Amino acid sequence: MLKEFKEFAMKGNLVDLAVGFILGGAFATLVSSMVNDIVMPFVGKLMGGVDFANMFVNLAENPTSETSLEAARAAGDPAIAYGLFINNIIAFVIVALVMFFIIKGMNKAMVAKEEEPEEPPRNEVLLEEIRNLLAKQS
Repeated sequence: MLKEFKEFAMKGNLVDLAVGFILGGAFATLVSSMVNDIVMPFVGKLMGGVDFANMFVNLAENPTSETSLEAARAAGDPAIAYGLFINNIIAFVIVALVMFFIIKGMNKAMVAKEEEPEEPPRNEVLLEEIRNLLAKQS
């Protein structure tokens, strides 16, 4: 049973899936950082100093005078964090664009590979030459 498990765990597809999963997690962290630390501050600056991370609607009946989402949540006020939702939409668009370009490049490479004419094996070339010579003699 241990041998079967080892064979299963070491199959190429499973290892490839594990590597892809780990790289996907790292890529998600990178995209999240890029959106939160680079893109959104730049967009906020262009929009007059807006901080998207603190854009929220406080749903409490008697809201505290909290000015940040973290402070409102710490006070126990229910809040709709639409700024964080905007950040996540931008992160999704970036990931979707990157995946689009990766898949587009892979498809282009596959088409280029398929268009390359394959040379027939040497024995088939020789057999065709023999056939053509015999046809000429007849």
